[in-house]
Amino acid sequence: MQARIQLVGTQFGSAPPNIPLPSTMYLVNDGFLCSDPSTPANNETHVCCEKDPNATPSTTVEEPFEVRQEGDVIIMYDVISSQETEYMAQVTVSNHNPLSRLDYWQLSWDWMRDEFIYAMKGAYPSLIDTNACIFGRQGEFYKELDFSKALNCERRPTIVDLPVDKTNDTQLGLVPFCCRNGTLLPPSMDPSKSRSAFMMQVFKMPPDLNRTQLTPPQNWRINGTMNPDYQCGQPVRVSPTLFPNPSGLTSDSTAVASWQVVCNITRSIPDTPKCCVSFSAFFNESVVPCTTCACGCDTEDTCSMTTPALLLPTDALLVPFENRTDKAAKFAKDNDRTLPALMPCPDNCGVSINWHLLSDFKDGWTARMTIFNWGETSFADWFAVMELGKSMGGFEDVYSFNGSRLLGSSNTIFVQGLPGLNYIVAEKDGKNPKKDPRLPGTQQSVISFTKKNIPGLNVARGDGFPNKIYFNGEECSVPSVLPITNHGPRMAVTFGSGLVTLILLFLGYLL
Repeated sequence: MQARIQLVGTQFGSAPPNIPLPSTMYLVNDGFLCSDPSTPANNETHVCCEKDPNATPSTTVEEPFEVRQEGDVIIMYDVISSQETEYMAQVTVSNHNPLSRLDYWQLSWDWMRDEFIYAMKGAYPSLIDTNACIFGRQGEFYKELDFSKALNCERRPTIVDLPVDKTNDTQLGLVPFCCRNGTLLPPSMDPSKSRSAFMMQVFKMPPDLNRTQLTPPQNWRINGTMNPDYQCGQPVRVSPTLFPNPSGLTSDSTAVASWQVVCNITRSIPDTPKCCVSFSAFFNESVVPCTTCACGCDTEDTCSMTTPALLLPTDALLVPFENRTDKAAKFAKDNDRTLPALMPCPDNCGVSINWHLLSDFKDGWTARMTIFNWGETSFADWFAVMELGKSMGGFEDVYSFNGSRLLGSSNTIFVQGLPGLNYIVAEKDGKNPKKDPRLPGTQQSVISFTKKNIPGLNVARGDGFPNKIYFNGEECSVPSVLPITNHGPRMAVTFGSGLVTLILLFLGYLL
C-alpha cells in the first residue's frame, strides 16, 4: 500500500536542494518491530518492519459504543469469529419502514484494506471473480491458498440474495432469514419477512494480521427494482449484537464486534409514479380515469401529453389503453361530448387501482377497490395503503383482502392478499388472442365504513375517496377531479395543497 502526502513549507525552512525528512517512522499495529530510519540519501529514507515473534497482544481500552440509531433500512455487520488472517461476518439487512419494501435487493460496499471474500452462505456475489487476487498482493501473500475456491476479490463487490429453494441447502443456505429471493417486506405486513441475513468468510492482508484488527467495509449502498433510492451512512461501532446460542441453550452469544449502517429513503428529485388511480361512483356512469402521462410519456408519442384523459364507461377499465379508443369515442357520442383533435396519451402505468364508491346510506357506506396489473411481472406478497380524511374514523372491515388500520397512524388503511391469495398475476392473452384484448391480473375487495359519530361527513362530495394510495410502497398518481353527482348542481372536487376547491358545473342553465 502507498500513500502520498504533500507538505507545503516547514517551521524553520530548509535550504534547497535539501528536503526535510521524518526522524522516526513506525507501525502503530501491534506485533511489529521497526528499525531506525536509514541515513537520508537522494531525499529518501526508509525503515524495515518485521513481525515480533515475542510480541503479546496489547490490552486496549475499548472506545465507548455509539447508540444504535433508527432508519428506513438498518444493516448490521457482525464479526462472529476472528482469526489472525481471516474472520467470519454476518450481515443482516432489516426493513424498518412501515410502507416501503425492497424487491431483488442488491448490496454493495468498498473494502478498505484489500480484504476479499473467500466463502459465503445465504447470499452470493453477482460476479465470481478472483483475478485481482491471483495477480495482486493477495496472491503473493497467500501462496498456498486455493483461489479457485474463493468467490470475489473486487474492491467493491455486489451481493445478491439467493432464491427460496436454497433455504435448506447445506452448502449455500441454512442461515436464519436467508434466501428470500431479494424481497424485504414492511414489518407492518410480516415481521418475519422484513429481514435478510447472510454469512461470509473474509480474508485480511498485512499489516492487519491480528485477530483484534478488524476494519468494516465503507460506502454501503442498497437498492432494488421499482423501489425508492436509499442513502446510507458510514458504519458506526455499536455494542456487540446478541445471537441465540447455536447449541439451543437459553444463553445468548455475542458478536466479536458489531457495526451499524443506517440507510434512509431519499427523494431529492420527485419520482415518476409507477402506479395510478381511477375514481368511479354508483351515482355516475362514467369513470374518472388515470391522468394523462401519470407514469411518464415518451416525447415521440403521437398523442397529446397535456389533453386531460377522456371520461370512460366502467367496462373500459377491463381492457388495455390501446383498446379503449372505440369505447371512449362511443361514450363521448352517447353523451354529446366532442373528442379532441389529438387524443390524450395513455397513463403508461404498470399498475392501476380503481376506487369505486359502491354505496352511501344513512348509517354507513362502502367502497370497492380493484387492483389491475398491466405489466409482465407478477406480484407476490403485494400490499397497498390508502390515506383517507375524516371518514377513516368509521372504518369497519375489508372483506376479500387482509386489511387493518396501520399501526401508529389514524388515517391509513393497510391491505394485503389473504393467505394463498397474495399474488397478482401479470397481464395475459385473452381467450382468443387474435381478436380478444389482453387481460390484466386483478384483485378486488369491498371495504365498509360507518357514519356514526362523524358529523358533517359527505361521502359523495369527497369524504368517500382517498387522498393518497400506495402500492408496494410506491405512491400512485391520483386524479385531481372526483366523479360528479347527478343530484342537484353537478360537482367536481379538485384537491390542492390540502384544500378542497368546489367547482360548480351547471346543467345547461344558470343559477
